[in-house]
Amino acid sequence: MDPLRSYLGRLLLEDVTPVVMVLTTPLAEAACRKSGLSFVDMLSPFSLFKKIDVPVRTASDQPYRLQQFKIRMVYASDVRKQDCEVADARIKLVVSEANEKALPDLLSDPPQLKDVLNKPEAELCPLWIKKFNRELIRTLSFSDHETFDHPVACLLVVSSKDKEPISKFADLFNANQLPPLLNEGIMDPQILKHYLVLHEQQDGPQEIAVNILAEMRTTLGLNDCKLLSINSSTQADGSDADNSWSTYKAHGLHNHEGTCFLNMDDLNEIKDFMQDFASNHIIPYMEQKIRVLNQQVATTRKGFRNQIKNLWWRKRDDVPEAANGPMYTFTSIESQIRVLSDYAFMLRDYELALSNYRLLSTDYKLDKAWKRFAGVQEMSGLCYFMLDQSRKDAEYCMENAFTTYLRIGSSGQRNATRCGLWWAEMLKTRGQHREASTVYFRISNEEPSLHSAVLLEQAACCYLLSSPRMLRKYGFHLILAGNSYYLSDQKQHAVRAYRNALFVYKQNPWSYINNHVHFNVGRWYGVLGIFDVAIKHLLEVIACSHQSLTTQSMFLNDFFHFVQSTGEKFDVYKLQLPVFNMSSLRVVNEDHRTYASNADVDVNESIWQELEEELIPSSSVVRTNWLDTQPKSSPFRNNKACVCVAGEAVKLNVELKNPLQISVNVSGISLICQLSTNLNASETGALTTAAEEDIASTKPSISTFESDGNNFTVSKLDIVLGGGETKRIQLEVTPKVIGILKLVGIRWTLSDSVVGYQYFEVATQKKNKKGKRGARRSLNTNLIVIKVLVCLGFSFKYLFHVTCE
Repeated sequence: MDPLRSYLGRLLLEDVTPVVMVLTTPLAEAACRKSGLSFVDMLSPFSLFKKIDVPVRTASDQPYRLQQFKIRMVYASDVRKQDCEVADARIKLVVSEANEKALPDLLSDPPQLKDVLNKPEAELCPLWIKKFNRELIRTLSFSDHETFDHPVACLLVVSSKDKEPISKFADLFNANQLPPLLNEGIMDPQILKHYLVLHEQQDGPQEIAVNILAEMRTTLGLNDCKLLSINSSTQADGSDADNSWSTYKAHGLHNHEGTCFLNMDDLNEIKDFMQDFASNHIIPYMEQKIRVLNQQVATTRKGFRNQIKNLWWRKRDDVPEAANGPMYTFTSIESQIRVLSDYAFMLRDYELALSNYRLLSTDYKLDKAWKRFAGVQEMSGLCYFMLDQSRKDAEYCMENAFTTYLRIGSSGQRNATRCGLWWAEMLKTRGQHREASTVYFRISNEEPSLHSAVLLEQAACCYLLSSPRMLRKYGFHLILAGNSYYLSDQKQHAVRAYRNALFVYKQNPWSYINNHVHFNVGRWYGVLGIFDVAIKHLLEVIACSHQSLTTQSMFLNDFFHFVQSTGEKFDVYKLQLPVFNMSSLRVVNEDHRTYASNADVDVNESIWQELEEELIPSSSVVRTNWLDTQPKSSPFRNNKACVCVAGEAVKLNVELKNPLQISVNVSGISLICQLSTNLNASETGALTTAAEEDIASTKPSISTFESDGNNFTVSKLDIVLGGGETKRIQLEVTPKVIGILKLVGIRWTLSDSVVGYQYFEVATQKKNKKGKRGARRSLNTNLIVIKVLVCLGFSFKYLFHVTCE
């Protein structure tokens, strides 16, 4: 990819650009405030030139053309090192604004693996993260060891209503108005000056402003003075002008409020002024400055003799070890070389910039000015990237700069972060996403928790884009990011990071990680007041038998707390607490009394089946008993259903277990049943088969099978299960009318808060390929209810008594 077309290339073209220092009079500023703008805000949307096409020559007279250019308009009061707390507050605002906007997305379903893998690279990371990165880089503006933030020009602005405007220009550019860096000798005060008179059309014709402009050109120079007219709209059509201006808001307008008095003529005039200012003043001035500085450097530093002299002069063992090294004023040769390098970089003469950065690197290393040394190494790496030359050299320079910044200590920490951000973008442009993720992780260790969270999220996205995809590292870094978001009180971002990692751990047997993710997501959803989603996630962890007693209590307490916060009971399908052992189900649809012991009743069914097979006569025997004489239409011939009698209880034995180490209260345990009446014999078989297939393939609503007091009654059981306790219980249903009784499932209430229910899974018989066995029925849940009959009982006495002689 062409470096200029990459994201890093565009970032450098827009952020490493010439700075214009702005000085305005109060009346000039007030004229702009009428439209709800500051003077800098009014010009900023027109400071980016995408099709400027200005011819430029290198220091060696090689012609090329600038197709895109940008200047940064900055008030003189803002040309200073930023306060760390203010800068961090502005960064936090970017994250917090995105935090508020993230809430609607959290109500949707979590992303699935297939959807994430199909997303383009630009959509994997939220768009606000790029804004965060740029704000993080801008916290280092106007540092004393770099010069690309030093003003290239100064724009002095007066109003046509100012008295003695010529003297106002002199008053503006005095020592009290200038930034401290200029007064301290770090920045060169001899910069390009441009003079502007601002006229409001609402104040009358331009004659006064034109006369002021003529006087300015006579005194200050013919080509350095301009007139700009604004506020041409009236109060009546201000709304239309406001609509015209709205198209420029997205370019960085921040303080736009109220009525706008700028019409399209004003906008075009501002645009033309900025175009002329950049093309005919700033770029030629920088080009000429490069030629002068390059000649000075060639005279004093280049050549074998000058290099030997420089090494001899600098090779001293008594140079003190310091982060910034010795103090360099703007008149020192080192500062001049740095200005030459940065100007060449901003005008995209990267070869000239690189050669001078390398020259400076040796000087700063000998002077032990480590911060300045790291700075030129950083810029050398960017030059290699923009020239699309040796990747190895580019990465070496960035690594060297990064480690040097860290070695300095706290003063170089944020510089290391900026270097890392540029380095990571460089690697991503070349498709080295795995290496980029490592860089993000390294710089995350040097930043506070909020910044670290955003950097870790970017590292996670890089792992997802690497080849092959590294899903586990993606999920792990998202979890780290989510935890850092939570520590920074950014709960929506924390939930978003965790839920984006859910699909990584969903199909893996990592129970502790799954519990951690679901519990925290559920807890944070609950804090946000989204209780239904919170309960859904906490349901995944309430039956965690592998956790400690303390952890189980914490999970369960939070779960019941959020359930009670809703003020209603929840119906949960397949509630995991308690655990019902469906393989232990036994249906007793006749008189349950037996003379066998409990141990005999619980004998494996296969043993009884073998006994039955021995007693069943062969197929050759003619059956003449009264059951075989029943007509085929009789409901009693339905071999898929058992027979029970109306008024007699059908019992179901089942085993349930508490997987936790703490006691749980289970109440209202009952059967879920369905009884169909008024069926003729031909419909009976069809009903039972259809019902089985429906239950096996779907999850019907619990309200469909609520107890019907007219057709049947069910028993309800309340128990307390101790920690790890297993109990066998017996549930009953008593049909009252004739029909088909369907045992659908079991229903219970956990701690008087959550209603759980589970359906009996019936494996239906299906046609299979030859040689494969079909699925067996796990439980016969269909019973034919017949009318009340007399119960005939009998017993054998001394049947097996034998006297042995």
